[in-house]
Amino acid sequence: MRSKKAIYNIITSLTLQIIVFIHGLIIPQLIMKKFGSSVNGLVSSIAQFLTYISLLESGIGPVVKATLYKPIAQKNKEEICNILGATERFFRIIAIIFIIYIIILSIIYPIIVKNEFEIFYTMSLIIIISISTFAEYYFGMTYRLYLQAEQRTYVTSVIQIVSYIINTIFIAILIQNNCSIQIIKLATGLIFILRPLAQNIYVKRKYNINLKNVDKSYKLKQKWDGLSQHIAYVIHNNTDVTLLTMFSTLANVSVYTVYNSVTSALKNVIRSISSGIDATFGDIMAKNEQENLIKRFDMYETIYLMMCSIIYSCTIVLITPFITIYTRGINDANYTNYVFGTLISIGALLLTIKSIYNEIANSAGHFKEMRTGSIVEAIVNIIASIILVFNYGLIGVVIGTIFSVVIRIISLIIHVNKKILKRDIKLTIKKLLIITVNIIIVVYLSKYVARVEYSSYINWTINAILVFIEVCIITFIINIVFFKENINDFVIIMKNMYKRGKIKNEF
Repeated sequence: MRSKKAIYNIITSLTLQIIVFIHGLIIPQLIMKKFGSSVNGLVSSIAQFLTYISLLESGIGPVVKATLYKPIAQKNKEEICNILGATERFFRIIAIIFIIYIIILSIIYPIIVKNEFEIFYTMSLIIIISISTFAEYYFGMTYRLYLQAEQRTYVTSVIQIVSYIINTIFIAILIQNNCSIQIIKLATGLIFILRPLAQNIYVKRKYNINLKNVDKSYKLKQKWDGLSQHIAYVIHNNTDVTLLTMFSTLANVSVYTVYNSVTSALKNVIRSISSGIDATFGDIMAKNEQENLIKRFDMYETIYLMMCSIIYSCTIVLITPFITIYTRGINDANYTNYVFGTLISIGALLLTIKSIYNEIANSAGHFKEMRTGSIVEAIVNIIASIILVFNYGLIGVVIGTIFSVVIRIISLIIHVNKKILKRDIKLTIKKLLIITVNIIIVVYLSKYVARVEYSSYINWTINAILVFIEVCIITFIINIVFFKENINDFVIIMKNMYKRGKIKNEF
């Protein structure tokens, strides 16, 4: 049953990321063509500043899920309700603090960008863009975490898919009818309010959850230990845009966010697999199935890294030509930057690799053990990015991120292999060395494969197909040579799924 849920989660998560990617391509382009790169940069920058409030979550999300795995496995409803009750009280407080944060941000941020936009113009956008975030904290975050712990991420994915489709259609119509950016973002906020409400209703009806009579003295353990990891996550997702907003231009923010929208979408596509698997590993660990954990993670790690190799090799080769075509006709910023395109792709690759080890550490509830590494990662990222942004701008902030992530990956690999999997660390090192050599080889050979000029979406697509085929062939050969047993295990699972028409406990 756990694998059936995992596959549902993977399929719907992948579909969601495709929809998000399409949404992320259509909407920014429409905004840039209608309002200019600076407005797109302003909207992106505000969205990033709003996410800083998530620091107050104290990393509670992974802690809540890790805490829920055992009572869910034991079907202890009273304990589940106590956990959810404590979580809901926490997020209600965050929602109130968020309102205060919005008021402060509405006063300070417009002053930072006053040379490019009027204060009231910026202030109104901040308030409007914050609507959906407030609703998420107040109504839906608790129930989203519960669904993830229940291995039913597919429910939240379906809800989000519907909201993104409706949102894309509405925004396109509003822009076509010459509506202001404020009206457009207001429509977005109102549509996205429906997501947390739908999650709330689904959980209460499906699981008959009632939080009125829970133990209000119940406290979540390791809540503060999750803070360090969450700080590192928020910093990695926001430092670059924040520093560019403060020390560069909103046009550069727009360039960064356009490239980042592509790498983030690809990152989320791969991570969508984790969204279906992390709860599965949490369930395995809750039942103390150590041998099964090692075997399944070994296979999962190989397949995951193989996917990273394929996707990001293609990204390094194809991202800048794609962005050049995508931004054709937009001349108020330089969107053709091969060095930046390569570096941001490498940064996304490293962040994606990091997530596989971070997820299993979270599933094991090792928040306290991960605290020091997360703090070091955050500090290194801030210091390196600040030093480099003045002289190197876009490239500088990405280098700062890459440097800090490498340090974090090393600490995670050591901990996960020694403390959780209890296996030889050389196995992971071998896999990462092979993926590195693999990417260097296929990227180098791609210049001989892609012979068509990148002059249109059709030509780009032809090149993309040729590069993808080349990358897949070489990557599959390399992985079959070095990790034949893992590949065979994966093939057996896929065959069993096909033959039976349903999934049993392969994972």
